[in-house]
Amino acid sequence: MQNNDVSKGYILKDKVLDTKVMGHRGAALLAPENTLASIRAAADVGATWVEIDVYLIAEGGLVIFHDDTLDRCTDGSGLTRDARPMDMAELDAGSWFSDKFTGEKVPTLLEALECVQSLNLGLNLEIKHDSTDVENIVPSVLAMLRDHWQDNDKLMISSFNLAALELCYEIDAQRHLAPLYEDIPENWLEQLKAIKAYSLNCDYSRLTETQARAIKAAGYKLLCYTANDPKKVEAHWEWGMDAVITDDPTQFSSLLAE
Repeated sequence: MQNNDVSKGYILKDKVLDTKVMGHRGAALLAPENTLASIRAAADVGATWVEIDVYLIAEGGLVIFHDDTLDRCTDGSGLTRDARPMDMAELDAGSWFSDKFTGEKVPTLLEALECVQSLNLGLNLEIKHDSTDVENIVPSVLAMLRDHWQDNDKLMISSFNLAALELCYEIDAQRHLAPLYEDIPENWLEQLKAIKAYSLNCDYSRLTETQARAIKAAGYKLLCYTANDPKKVEAHWEWGMDAVITDDPTQFSSLLAE
């Protein structure tokens, strides 16, 4: 199959994903998730790609964070969306994980981009945005990537919010886009074609062999989250899964060197 198959409505970019193991939120079982420490922890155990979440907060701030509230992963409380950048910078995002990480901060998107690139890692940047006003986050994220991310072939943009990816495609059609699904919808192929997606990223526990083989037959990469037990995804490799997204890359250490 050629790299550019416009007739089928997608562009297959084989050179982008060069790993079978991607660290989830950095390496969420090894260090506090979505922090620079977690990104470094993934790199330290041999991961060459990480997935992290970008979240829009007050005053247009962009931070690396997953939850809608601050309570679980910081010493703060309240809605993440309402936190101002100056308030976010004061929070401790590490002590909840262990005393070793006391004082770890919630990174800004810029800080995370600089850290990931300094470690020569690939990045799966998930846009965390459940609202319809995607124009409030997507242009800012893409502008930051345009100005501060060097290698487009080491970058994937994913989201459960299809409208966010549609706007990404409208602004910059060259980005490698990856719709995220828990349950894959019947019209997944139509959705992927519409944005010339690079991959389909889904919950490994809900994926069927029929779905996996159809995704691969259509020419897309297939990534599965969040698998921390290699035995639970043994069949998925046979189905064509290209990479696993895991909280603990050491569980897949035999694949890190491939």
